[in-house]
Amino acid sequence: MKRHAALLQHSREHHHSLKLARLASFAADSGSPEAIAQAAATILEECPETIEAHFRGEEEGILQQMEAIGQHELVARTLAEHARLRELCQHMRQPDAATLAEFGNLLRDHVRFEERELFEVAQDLLYPVSA
Repeated sequence: MKRHAALLQHSREHHHSLKLARLASFAADSGSPEAIAQAAATILEECPETIEAHFRGEEEGILQQMEAIGQHELVARTLAEHARLRELCQHMRQPDAATLAEFGNLLRDHVRFEERELFEVAQDLLYPVSA
């Protein structure tokens, strides 16, 4: 799907998020304490500068615009998922397989939701293509 320029960087950042989700899921599935610790350390390192920056960019841009045009359910879901992912990032300080599995699954599903639902609606309503 071709993205409007206003959404393009967010979509590009999602690729990196999917890689982190996969890393978390593989480590959780392995059950290896070393793999769990290494994956958690990588995620913990990525949370402040990559994940948090991405969330703030969405929250201060597209989500404010979507709220202003009445897309409350999409905005509420996005914010709730951001909040849970932030909590899970904090839990990476004392990681376990269950935390990594939840993080990986939620991050993967969150990216899919944004790409397939949130961004599609945003593109249609905020950046309609001129005929």
